[in-house]
This record gives sequence, structure tokens and C-alpha cells, in this order.
Amino acid sequence: MTDTADPRSWTFESSYVAIPIDDIDTDQIIPARFLTTTARAGLGPHAFHDRRYRADGTPDPDFALNRSELHEARVLVAGRNFGCGSSREHAVWALVDAGFRAVVSTEFADIFRANALGNGLLPIQVSPEIAAALLAPGRSTADRVHIDLEARTLTIPDGRVVQFPVPPFARHCLLHGVDELGFLLEAVDDIAAYEGGRESDLSTLGAGSAARPEVA
Repeated sequence: MTDTADPRSWTFESSYVAIPIDDIDTDQIIPARFLTTTARAGLGPHAFHDRRYRADGTPDPDFALNRSELHEARVLVAGRNFGCGSSREHAVWALVDAGFRAVVSTEFADIFRANALGNGLLPIQVSPEIAAALLAPGRSTADRVHIDLEARTLTIPDGRVVQFPVPPFARHCLLHGVDELGFLLEAVDDIAAYEGGRESDLSTLGAGSAARPEVA
């Protein structure tokens, strides 16, 4: 499977990995024993490690991430309450390093959602009806979804187009490939111009002392 868009674009089409399990917490996404690094790269092979591999370390062929026809999928579809549990940012890093650009669910843990938006992973919240269609038994691994972040739309294999919510600032950062710090750095000149053009509203120490009322 080859994606049909520039990998940097936020308008793209992809096959998807379906994990029809509710309450997938961050320890399932990336077990705590792999949190010994502060590097964002290298965690992908450990994403869903305890579900992905057998006790002897061999891949479990029944787990979706191990299906060869889905190795290039950039979208993950999961059950409700995705990303609950601890606030570890490594969970998002692991998913991004595994190649995912978006996760679809009916519900996301708030901290996971914030971590995702801040690290280039798009959380797409949909209705139970849409999620059920994507996770339906008998679905084909050839099924593809289309994501358009500019329009905030998800098109599912049966042709239905649904809108999803995304905060305007997070949407801007994703579309322009910047994080919060990058956004501020881009605005340095504007900030300096604003600060240089306004009068100081701070009194001098002497003036402040003279204006201070007497206390009986």
C-alpha cells in the first residue's frame, strides 16, 4: 500500500489499522519499561508491545499491527476512551514513530488528546455509528479512509463524510508543521514590534511610593 499524498500533507488517504478494544491506556500503547529514553525516535517497534508480541518475543500474527498488508497504514482506529491512564507523552511518540498520523475513536482521554496535538498526531473523534462501521467484523484490509484537516473531514470507506472537532490553534500548528514554541518563534518580530510600540504602564518606584496612601 502506498499513500496517495505528500507524507507532510494533512490531506491524505490511507489504509487503517483497526483495534476494536475499549479503554486502551497509555501503558498498553507503550509499556513503562520502555520509558527510559527522552528521545522521540525509536519507540515505534515497542508500540502495543505486550499485545503485539508473544511471551517468546515473536510477533503475534493475529494482532493487527503485524499484518503485512497494513505495515504502511497511517491511521489507527480504536475503541472508546483511547489513551486513558498515565499522562506519558511517550505513548504519542511511540504511535508517531510507528508511522501513524491520526487516531480515530469515539472518545479520547484529555491529556492524551493534548499530547497528541502537540506532537503531530491527529486525534479524530467520531460518533459510535461511524466507529462501528470502521471496526465492523469482515471489513477489508484494503479499505481506506481520507482525511482533510483543512476541512476537518474524515471520509470512510462507504463514502460517508463526517466532520471532526479540532482546536483552531492546534489545527494551525499541524497544518503549518510547527509546535507551540515554533509558533512563538515565528512571531518574535511581531511581538517585539508590539512591545516596542506601547507605552509602559509601570510606575517608577518613586512615583509608586508617592502615590501610596497613608496607612493609619
